[in-house]
Amino acid sequence: MTKLAEQLKHGADQAWESLSEGWRELSARASGALTRFWPTSAEPSPTSQPTAAEASMPPQSGWAFMAADVFDDADNVIVRIEAPGMRREDLRVEINGDLLTVWGEKRIDREATEGRWRVVQCAYGSFRRDVALPVSVKADKTQASYRDGVLRIELPKSDAARARRIAVQTA
Repeated sequence: MTKLAEQLKHGADQAWESLSEGWRELSARASGALTRFWPTSAEPSPTSQPTAAEASMPPQSGWAFMAADVFDDADNVIVRIEAPGMRREDLRVEINGDLLTVWGEKRIDREATEGRWRVVQCAYGSFRRDVALPVSVKADKTQASYRDGVLRIELPKSDAARARRIAVQTA
């Protein structure tokens, strides 16, 4: 019976490790799709009164999904991030090694009407979104544009990132 108990324990340990590894992998892949929003930097003072729109808004979780596409061709990596309802001036793009970081702030439109919000599914405030780049790029040649709620970043590949065929010589 002891041998059977050891086999069961070993099997359970392997199953737990496999489950843990799968969870870590899923978490790592999904973390890039969610974007963390923080309250805006322009917080009202404790003595100021919130507007009717602000006072009637339900609390937000602080997380939102900002869809991103990463396309890779022979010369460029193109990243498209959906960021509707923003202005070009509210976005900042940085490259650090193989990581593209988009910073920004999405401001709430304050309605001048009376009443209260029933559903708020949009996230507001400052955010940061990191996108891992598949290859090395030329940061100094990168261009970004914002149109129709989509931020498009074109990153030319560095010469080191280009694939090339290596001839195999006979020894």
